[in-house]
Amino acid sequence: MAELLAPAGSEQSAYAALRAGADALYLGMTRFSARESAENFCASSLEKLAREAHLLGAKVYVALNTLVKDGELSDFFSAAREAWNAGADAILIQDFFLGKALKEMYPAIELHLSTQAGCCNEHGARLAKECGFSRVVLARETPVADIARISRIIETEAFVQGALCTCFSGQCYLSSFAGNNSGNRGRCKQPCRRQYTIDRAGFDAPAYVLSLADLSVGERVRDLLAAGVTSLKIEGRLRSAAYACAAVEYYRAILDGAPEGERAAALSRLKRAFNRGDYTRGLAFGQDENLLSRNVQGHIGERAGTLSRIGGRYFCRSAFAARTGDAFKILRGGKEVGGAQFAGAGKGGFYLSSRERLSEGDEVRVTLDTSLAERALSNERKRPVRVRVTLLAGQEMRAEGEGVSLAGAVCEPARSAPLTQQDIASCFCRTDALPFAPEVTAETDGVFVPKSVLNAFRRAFYAALADRLAPPRTPLAEKPVPMPAFMAEQGGMTAVISAGDTVPEGADMVIWKPVDYTDMAPPEGAWLYLPPLLTAADEACIAPQLARFAGVYCEGTYGIAFARKYGVKLFAGTGWNLTNRISVAAALQRAEYVALSKELTLREQDALAARGVFALAAGEIKVMDLAYCPFGRTCASCDRRERYTLTDEAGRTFPLRRYRAADGCRFEVYNCASLAAGVRLASALADCSLGDLTAAGCARAPAGKLPGATRGHAERSLL
Repeated sequence: MAELLAPAGSEQSAYAALRAGADALYLGMTRFSARESAENFCASSLEKLAREAHLLGAKVYVALNTLVKDGELSDFFSAAREAWNAGADAILIQDFFLGKALKEMYPAIELHLSTQAGCCNEHGARLAKECGFSRVVLARETPVADIARISRIIETEAFVQGALCTCFSGQCYLSSFAGNNSGNRGRCKQPCRRQYTIDRAGFDAPAYVLSLADLSVGERVRDLLAAGVTSLKIEGRLRSAAYACAAVEYYRAILDGAPEGERAAALSRLKRAFNRGDYTRGLAFGQDENLLSRNVQGHIGERAGTLSRIGGRYFCRSAFAARTGDAFKILRGGKEVGGAQFAGAGKGGFYLSSRERLSEGDEVRVTLDTSLAERALSNERKRPVRVRVTLLAGQEMRAEGEGVSLAGAVCEPARSAPLTQQDIASCFCRTDALPFAPEVTAETDGVFVPKSVLNAFRRAFYAALADRLAPPRTPLAEKPVPMPAFMAEQGGMTAVISAGDTVPEGADMVIWKPVDYTDMAPPEGAWLYLPPLLTAADEACIAPQLARFAGVYCEGTYGIAFARKYGVKLFAGTGWNLTNRISVAAALQRAEYVALSKELTLREQDALAARGVFALAAGEIKVMDLAYCPFGRTCASCDRRERYTLTDEAGRTFPLRRYRAADGCRFEVYNCASLAAGVRLASALADCSLGDLTAAGCARAPAGKLPGATRGHAERSLL
């Protein structure tokens, strides 16, 4: 049976999802959560929630899935141990190697690999298994055919509902370099949800060109289950309890085979709870026409009707039972023109008030249905338990059920008013605060038991039952964190990423980035650049060409198993997000060269410098990998340029590079300013993907040599 996994960004959302029928919840603690702005949980609130979940047969997973720096390692391991001791059933981690170290320290802890790790193919799955993970949360871009391959190696969890990141999982740095708020550190400010223009005809008007519609696979969950997916994940730790409840109810209805009318009603409630862009099936099934929400950035709700005027007032003829407190979004030609509030019921619909001037024919969409919050908070969920109580004269009281057997005092025969079977059943139907729904069978031959004694016996039985169904966790003792030593040394090498045919002068190695992976003509001696998303179809194109390269520079940790399979040298790219010495040391055991996270300061880089360690020093800063076409696959009218420009509302320009993979075009977004940070102890990596080779010649000391450049995070550390 598939697991339905729900978000718990707050206690209210957690209990709403649990009582709506979720099989498991995932949440963050006060530190190391990729959703730092969610309410998140302390140890005591987690312990309370985990106990109720376990009593109901559900699980609780804790996400400690941000990048961890050297100075935070002790706190990270303590947080993982604290979460496990409080009752967590698994810990979600982004960093493969921190997970491996945690598993070696505490073998009892179950590990799930966060989607931030970008697991998208068999190679990533094999590495996860080697590092001690029991499940991978799949990158949202993973094709369903590849999901089936991964599911044969390790347990898989796939997103079925909620917000989609526009960038490939774990590889977004736009928020980081635009405002020192790193998505990899839980502080994403979602610049992808803003308006941009693109210098291509038909796309040059301001629009939400990077904002993806909400994922809703709906009935296609069956395709995921057929592919071997174990857990169906709902995104939304920053959303309301009403949303958590509605999403769980919708997928519960599908999984339980509810009648079509019930499924339709559940989907209607979900749309009103939150719906960006009228939903997309996502990328697992191939890019659909509704992937992008170009016209409306946020919650678009559910269509209620169209606007008219009656007696000088705005009126919406609709079957929706609007009431005080409900709110609406008004669209004209598919674009948002304003908002409105409920202003009274009318025959066959309701009246609206608005600060904006609205027009007849405008579309009215429900974006706040106050009844949904009430529904979310009113649900109850109890666990059915079968209980048999035997009270026979001269024998000990006995209660049995669900594997628990408890004996009490010896019963005395009644002289008058003996206990009846109904009396006993009524007593044992009370479970106080425990979420049980008992089916009680009583046997007696007419005994007398004082009420206080019988009630105490009942409470003792249910306490024993609760301890069996939700046993207290045996606490893990604190252990010292094993810290590998580093021999700091001057790197002295320069590696250059280039997409052109020209080999940069002075480079010790060239990492070649193809424009078309299906038709490659590399310069001699170059390393092949592999993007973070590598599908089975991509691999089939690339594998026959590997002998032409010195090795592979890989942006995904899948490169370890990939390089091993094909017997090629490996350069671990910046996409591995290496931020601490445990992970750097582990990466160096598996790759000839490694690149540090591009979000580290020079001081933090120096602390991790060793032979074979590189840091991005100069050139372009790739801030996004897009596994989709921002032009909606309008191939017939496409000018097929290699370069475009994104321009934001402030007039900043971000280069947009197109390249071809096996399944069609993909795109990369680069920062509005080039990097001129230099290096001290590490070797230098220069990114010349956009064709300007200037950075290659000054990567070791570029200050002042790249006009208009930024120093990035060279001096300012990310919190």
